[in-house]
Amino acid sequence: MSEPDSVRASDADREAVAERLRAAMGEGRLDLAGFDERVRAAYAARTLADLAPLTADLPAPVPSKQSAEVARKERERKKLAKEWRDWAGTSFMLTGIWLVTWLPSGQPYFFWPIFPMGIWAVVLVAGMLFGGRGGDDAKT
Repeated sequence: MSEPDSVRASDADREAVAERLRAAMGEGRLDLAGFDERVRAAYAARTLADLAPLTADLPAPVPSKQSAEVARKERERKKLAKEWRDWAGTSFMLTGIWLVTWLPSGQPYFFWPIFPMGIWAVVLVAGMLFGGRGGDDAKT
């Protein structure tokens, strides 16, 4: 059996090292010349042993707290947009049902869809205003 360091490096291994070097350059840990030299060596590496020294003097990457916060806000925004799309679709359907039942009668007919549409809209607005977050997020 071969030693772990003598295992041939994959394209994914080389790309992971190159990405780590890009992050280190972005943090100011490498200058452009050092970055260029190491990236060339990373793409030329044949084994994992060739890749190891390229990042040995760099600290482990720390996930950005800001990027996690941005991702959380984006998920919340998409969830809210979906909830309002669901509301609009259902409201359109209820209004269509009301129209189909009202038009043939020719008589004034109470707009009953206002109740489910209004209650649902109030719940959505309250969630937006007062942070309708539940589950694990509310505990932290």
